Amino acid sequence: MPKFPRSAFDDTGGLIYFPRMCDKIRLHAAGELGPDYHAFLGKGFDGRICAFLRVDYADVKSRVLAGKSDGEILAWCLGEGRGLHEIDYLVWNSFARKRGWRDDDGGSAMLAKSKAGGGFADRDDLMAMFDFYEYDEGRKS
Repeated sequence: MPKFPRSAFDDTGGLIYFPRMCDKIRLHAAGELGPDYHAFLGKGFDGRICAFLRVDYADVKSRVLAGKSDGEILAWCLGEGRGLHEIDYLVWNSFARKRGWRDDDGGSAMLAKSKAGGGFADRDDLMAMFDFYEYDEGRKS
């Protein structure tokens, strides 16, 4: 039976979503990640956080599969890509938490499509993708 990755709200070193991306890589390699997630490996939030850190997803993936911890991988990202200042954590975390809410680049449409596909079209309280994940993956009801 497929397993769900950690919550998008979980953080590594103060950066939310990062452990979820690492979990998705590990679960996929073990054949335990549900097929609904496969198309977004390295894309969506995975791609955005890698772009924000200025590292390639393939390099992150190789480190995850080599058995490195999330903290070790993030430390590598911060050294290899770009170091982050306190404001950068605020910018990423705020952006990520609100993705899907009032986005004009397709994010809001993606949230609406995801909610409809998950049976949550009538849930106005699910205002961002992270909210949707929590309900869709059963952490909230």
